[in-house]
Amino acid sequence: MEIEFYGAAREVTGSCHILRVNGKVVILDCGMFQGRRSESAAKNKTLPVDVGEIDAVVLSHAHIDHSGRLPYLARMGYSGTIWATAATRDLCAVMLADSAHIQESDAKHLAKNHREFVEPLYTMQDAVRTQELMIGIPYNKTFDVVSGVKCTYIDAGHILGSASVLLDITESRSTKRLVFSGDIGRPGLSIIRDPVVPTGADAVIMESTYGNRDHESTTDARAQLAAVVRETAARGGRILIPSFAVGRTQELLYNLNGLSREGAIPEIPIYVDSPLAIDTTTVFEMHPEVFDHTEDLINEAKDLFKFPQVHFTRSVEESKALNTARGPMVIIAASGMVEAGRILHHLQRGAGDPKNTILFVGYQAEGTLGRRIEAAPPSIRIYGEDTPLRAEVKIIDGYSAHADRGELTAWLDGVKTTSPHLGPVYLVHGEADVQDIFKTALASKGYTVECPEPRSKRTV
Repeated sequence: MEIEFYGAAREVTGSCHILRVNGKVVILDCGMFQGRRSESAAKNKTLPVDVGEIDAVVLSHAHIDHSGRLPYLARMGYSGTIWATAATRDLCAVMLADSAHIQESDAKHLAKNHREFVEPLYTMQDAVRTQELMIGIPYNKTFDVVSGVKCTYIDAGHILGSASVLLDITESRSTKRLVFSGDIGRPGLSIIRDPVVPTGADAVIMESTYGNRDHESTTDARAQLAAVVRETAARGGRILIPSFAVGRTQELLYNLNGLSREGAIPEIPIYVDSPLAIDTTTVFEMHPEVFDHTEDLINEAKDLFKFPQVHFTRSVEESKALNTARGPMVIIAASGMVEAGRILHHLQRGAGDPKNTILFVGYQAEGTLGRRIEAAPPSIRIYGEDTPLRAEVKIIDGYSAHADRGELTAWLDGVKTTSPHLGPVYLVHGEADVQDIFKTALASKGYTVECPEPRSKRTV
């Protein structure tokens, strides 16, 4: 069995690993590279292996850095099966269509304003074709991927439908279990269940995004959210929240619903100003079977996300109308790192008002406008214009859907307790400096750890 580490190797995007076994080729994830436009564009147009050689694709979850190049695979002629959980399949239906729309819109913009023809990476037609190739599989149901490779999905607790992938691989009458962690979630996240720890692993491909730090608790995050809403509403301001459309927006709505029921926040309007977030919320409503039914609100509330204070603004006209609305309110809008989307319009209008609060509930990458706003400079640049920054800036770290250093270590320790023959642990999906720190920590506990470079290969 040979593993080639193609994407998310010494970086955090472009998740893609190539498994070669019994003359077959299986791709684990096919995610989009994100970052500097020229570098990521070149990477995204380079496939990990010739399409004609690929026998199957196994997808861990729907985030674009794990699924975003599947339509390009289809565009280039792939016609085999793409395996996923049922919720991941349905999330991909809206997320990959949205990604295709962005690809096409960017190409049109360049052609119109810069007279530069750039072919979109893929189109809406390719996204539709991708959906036709996807087969949804329940958690804990073993299925055949290719001859000699059986797969079982277990709940990774990261986002709706996210999975760790258990691959039982038989070669020459010997069977080994390779575990691909996908992205590992955190115990105690709202809505979704806690991560399930894999058993009986011989080798592990493990994410390491936050292998160098610990998060605030999820309980503290909820209390901080309530405090921000109360304080901002008391001074008549707006809470402007840049939020990822998938997972984070739904978690915020869920928490705001619970806080409202408890009387912990005032009854002010809450606007979800993102078509993708609205569509994603519909997908969440389609899959209550994967919710955490130990949570009281899930069992008690008829509508988790559509309580009386919530308003969904899909059209541009509805979004613009918020500019003239009066009184305190919460506005949740994309994009999560303030690089595009409707949040820019709301910040352009509201960043200069000291009554308002800009609330960050997700990681802001280096070089993004979100990261610059976190530093609270006197002004920020939006659409080429300087906008004074007088609004209060707040950061809540506890909403991360990625396991932190302690949670990652506990997950791997759990794997080890049922894996007497545990061999190498390959760290992926992490910046190089973070992986080096995490590798040292794990090695001190007796693990055999490697941080594979891009295109490197290992035989297990």
